[in-house]
Amino acid sequence: MYDAILLVGFGGPERPADVLPFLENVLRGKNVPRERLLEVAEHYEVFGGASPINEQHRVLLGALIEELNAHGPRLPVYWGNRNWHPLLGEAIEKMAHDGVRHALAFVTSAFSSYSGCRQYLEDIQRAREEVGEAAPQIDKLRVFYNHPGFIEPMSERVASALEQVPAERRADAALIFTAHSIPVTMANGCRYVAQLREACRLVAQRVGRPEWTLVYQSRSGSPAQPWLGPDVCDHLAEIGQRGAVRDVVLAPIGFLSEHMEVVYDLDVEARAVCEHFGIAMVRSLLVGAHPRFVAMIRELIVERIEESPLRLALGDDGPSHDVCPPDCCPSGRR
Repeated sequence: MYDAILLVGFGGPERPADVLPFLENVLRGKNVPRERLLEVAEHYEVFGGASPINEQHRVLLGALIEELNAHGPRLPVYWGNRNWHPLLGEAIEKMAHDGVRHALAFVTSAFSSYSGCRQYLEDIQRAREEVGEAAPQIDKLRVFYNHPGFIEPMSERVASALEQVPAERRADAALIFTAHSIPVTMANGCRYVAQLREACRLVAQRVGRPEWTLVYQSRSGSPAQPWLGPDVCDHLAEIGQRGAVRDVVLAPIGFLSEHMEVVYDLDVEARAVCEHFGIAMVRSLLVGAHPRFVAMIRELIVERIEESPLRLALGDDGPSHDVCPPDCCPSGRR
């Protein structure tokens, strides 16, 4: 039924000249002031004008190819990004050239929202239309926020971060999960917040931390538009002013790989807030190309191919749907 796999990423610049064109791609059609775009561009300058995300996806791509070659199904794997090279159109054109007719897409987003699910579907469809009649049909794999292949490696990362807190202070350290903020109007039309909270609960349960907090980061819209909060830096400042904690562990559960919204917004900005208030901060790693996560991608592929699939999911929600309904995850824009 399927003859290829498409790894779909967000994309990121790999040299200074890429930064502004990349950000213009990301923000096209969105009501974001030019000043905000230029402000974000300065974040990339701190890291030499490059994001680590593409290199992370190269590692994930290689690991997935090895996983499929070792355990099957032995399908070719292509890679295309939403916002920077290799772009989705480039990947789908190559697939068409290679004779691919029906592919499964793994989108590097664990949660349901317009920007994390539906927009990827729209981008895939737009790229297919650009390629033309030879473009393959592409079906998206389900979201996996409660799949053990995501929860288990994320729990391992959080446990490792907690172990970096001195043993005598570890029990009192605050566990703070972070995710990308989205407009409230967008959040009201999807299960983004509910899925995030369930994933946080599952991870916290596995690491033995009954108390935890979910905060948000990296908002980019107009200040007049309500976005999900509290912001991570505002929350850290609030607990710092109260002298509530001495140690915090930040776990960016809403992200899968290292990129600018993690290495700058958390490692630079959030860390600066913690240092100002004398709080020791540890930031957990992301699932990246963890072997269990790579195995999960294969499991998602296999469950779509088999007639009687094993659909793994933790907690009470069960596995998500395979095919998104037409009204799924609206943008929230008029």
